[in-house]
Amino acid sequence: MLEDKDRIFTNLYGFGDWRLKGALARGAWDNTKKIIEKHHEWIINEMKASGLRGRGGAGFPTGLKWSFMPKPDPVRPSFLVVNADESEPGTCKDREIMRNDPQILIEGCFLACFAMRAHVCYIYIRGEFILEGQRLEAAIAEAYEAKLIGQNNVHGWPFDIYVHHGAGAYICGEETALLESLEGKKGMPRLKPPFPANVGLYGNPTTVNNVESIACAPAILRRGAAWFASFGAKNNSGTKLFCISGHVNKPCNVEEAMSIPFRELIERHCGGVRGGFDNLLAVVPGGSSVPCVPAHQIIDAPMDFDSLRDLKSALGTAAVIVMDKSTDIVRAIARFSYFYKHESCGQCTPCREGTGWLWRVVSRMAEGRAHKREIDMLLEVTTQIEGHTICALGDAAAWPVQGLIRHFRHEIERRIDQYAANPHSEPITDFGVAAE
Repeated sequence: MLEDKDRIFTNLYGFGDWRLKGALARGAWDNTKKIIEKHHEWIINEMKASGLRGRGGAGFPTGLKWSFMPKPDPVRPSFLVVNADESEPGTCKDREIMRNDPQILIEGCFLACFAMRAHVCYIYIRGEFILEGQRLEAAIAEAYEAKLIGQNNVHGWPFDIYVHHGAGAYICGEETALLESLEGKKGMPRLKPPFPANVGLYGNPTTVNNVESIACAPAILRRGAAWFASFGAKNNSGTKLFCISGHVNKPCNVEEAMSIPFRELIERHCGGVRGGFDNLLAVVPGGSSVPCVPAHQIIDAPMDFDSLRDLKSALGTAAVIVMDKSTDIVRAIARFSYFYKHESCGQCTPCREGTGWLWRVVSRMAEGRAHKREIDMLLEVTTQIEGHTICALGDAAAWPVQGLIRHFRHEIERRIDQYAANPHSEPITDFGVAAE
C-alpha cells in the first residue's frame, strides 16, 4: 500500500485549501527556481529515468516525448498543450486535480515548458467542466499575481498559460483533433506524420500531455527519479490515480502504487466487490475503450500497463469498471458501442460506418435476435475497423466487442438459443439511448 508520505496528490479529495496559500503549505512551488537552475537536459533526463509513462491512456514514456521537441527556433515557437478533455467513460481523475489542487498542474506546466524551451502553454479543458475551469482560471490568476508565472516571474523563465474550453466532443481527447479544435476548426484528427512535435499547434512544434502526467512532474523533480521508479514493476513505474466505479461497496478515486494487485486495490480502498469476490463477473480495467477481463483472470493481476496487455486488455486511464454477476454483459457492451457510434467524427469510413453497424448487431445479440454465424462476422468486422482509421477511436469501438466475444461468446450463444426456442415480435429493448 502507498504510504501517505509518498502521495503526489495530497489534496485529491478537496479537504484542504485549493488556493495558492494552501498549495504552498503542501509544498507546491517549493524551490522551483533551484530545479530550473539544473538546466533543460537534466529535467528531461530525470523524467526519462523516473519511468513515468503517459497517464492519458497510451502509456508513452513522458520524458522521451519531451525530448522530441526540436531546438528553439525564433520563427517557430514551441508550445505545450495539456489535454484536460477527460471524456473516457469511467474516468474522473483529472477533474479532481483541477478542482482540488490546480497549482501542482500549473507548476508542472511551467517545468515542462522550461524543459522543452517553450514559453506558452494551453490547457484544453472539457466543456462540461465548469467548476474545474473556474478553479483553474482562479489558480492561474493567483500564480500571475504572485509572479510565479508571467513574463517577469521570480523564476526567470518567461511563461504564459491559457485555458481553452472545448464543447463536449469525445474525439477532441485525441491529440491532433484537440489541436484542430484549439485552432478554431472542427475537431477532426489529423493524418500522422507529421507528428505534433514537428507540426502541431498553428504549425509549430507542440507536445501534448495529459493532466496527471504533467502534475506528476514537480514531485518527481523534487524527490528524484529513483524515488518515483521505486514504485511498481519494471517499465511500470510510479504512482497512479485509479478511478474505481461499478459494483463495489465504496466507489472512489485513489492514488496507489502501480502494479498493485486488483484484489488488494478493491479490498483496501473500496470495501470489496458487492456480494463478495465470488460474485465478480468481469472488469473493464482502463475505461470503456479497453476489452473487459473475466473475474478469474483479473482477480490477482497486477494493475499496470504490461500485465493487463498480457491479458489482452490495457490499463488505459485506470478507470476500473467493476461488474458483478447481476450485470447484463452483452447489454453493457452494446451501450459502449452506442457511445462510440455517437462520438465518431465521421472522417474515416471504417469508423463512421462500422461503429453504427457494431452497435446495431450487438444490440440484437443482447436480445438473442441473431444467428450464431453472425458472432464470427461481428469479430471479423471489428478487425477491419481496428487499425484502419486515422485515430484510435476505431480501435476503441472494436476492442470492447472483441473482449465480449473472446470471453462471453457462450452468453451470446445462450441468448440466441433462448430466442430461437421462443421467437417473439416485441421491439428490441431501448438500451438507455435516444431514438435515432
